[in-house]
Amino acid sequence: MKKTSTRLADGRELVYYDLRDDTVRDAVDRRPLERTVTTSEVRRDPLLGDSVAVASHRQGRTYHPPADECPLCPSAGERLSEIPDSSYDVVVFENRFPSLAGDSGRCEVVCFTSDHNASFADLSEVQAGLVLDAWTDRTSELSHLPSVEQVFCFENRGAEIGVTLGHPHGQIYAYPFTTPRTALMLRQVAAHKEATGGENLFDAVLEEELAGERVVLEGEHWAAFVPYAAHWPYEVHLYPKRRVPDLLGLDEAARTEFPQVYLELLRRFDRIFGIGESPTPYIAAWHQAPFGQLEDFEGVVRDDFALHLELFTIRRTSGKLKFLAGSESGMNVFINDVPPERAARRLREVAS
Repeated sequence: MKKTSTRLADGRELVYYDLRDDTVRDAVDRRPLERTVTTSEVRRDPLLGDSVAVASHRQGRTYHPPADECPLCPSAGERLSEIPDSSYDVVVFENRFPSLAGDSGRCEVVCFTSDHNASFADLSEVQAGLVLDAWTDRTSELSHLPSVEQVFCFENRGAEIGVTLGHPHGQIYAYPFTTPRTALMLRQVAAHKEATGGENLFDAVLEEELAGERVVLEGEHWAAFVPYAAHWPYEVHLYPKRRVPDLLGLDEAARTEFPQVYLELLRRFDRIFGIGESPTPYIAAWHQAPFGQLEDFEGVVRDDFALHLELFTIRRTSGKLKFLAGSESGMNVFINDVPPERAARRLREVAS
């Protein structure tokens, strides 16, 4: 992998990740952009103890542009985009309309391929491996920013999810706090560790799932399963079999196998609702240990956390979506219409 860092016309950072070491990236952003001004602010809810990012400048972000005006495609002639060069393998840049900025963190866009009509599932294993390298590198870089406590790499896919740009891409949020969902996990890890005299909760969950009926697919270094208490109709958790706290901890064997397992998982997601159905909308979310202090979670150290990816769709059956209504949105109590065992069985049935 070759990494080339440059700046866009408004001062935002852009990083090319290339498969070839001899690739030259010297294209200049020719757009007449003024320096980005953001109004991002993080406010803490005194009743719930969680945080909300207020970012009014995002109202003006690009919304469903035609394909020939996509800001994530490479620049071509006088059609200038966020990527100055005429081609790229993988590219990452600071979001022009970030939810988090400055002392409130940072937001980046990850373009998986220059092919506007592709999806992550269409990538080659080599290309998917390069995306993993980019996620890993950005996690490392962002973790050193003084305002950053947790790095979250994710992909939103599909208009049903709320995606406003059709080009295959994901995002990275670098939060200035430990997110509420991670805090819940860490509290459970702490309680389990104390109750069992030191046993790791993630290890126990993985061991139990691998012995059960909800395994979707399994490699030498990775395992994918539908969790016992899945919140979503089709939800799969993907774990490396050797516990590591973040993407930086993956060894070469796990990094090599990841594209094979993950691409197969995504392709199964696209087949679960049958031929002729539109591509399955999904969210793919990497859960990594915070880089900040863990003093709020007594007895827990960073290595107690287990890196894993959670992949889920809001589609519950062909043509029907799972909406977060009163119980889910009002009280955060999910009601799942599809038994996890049935979901796992269906995902095994659609193996290529």
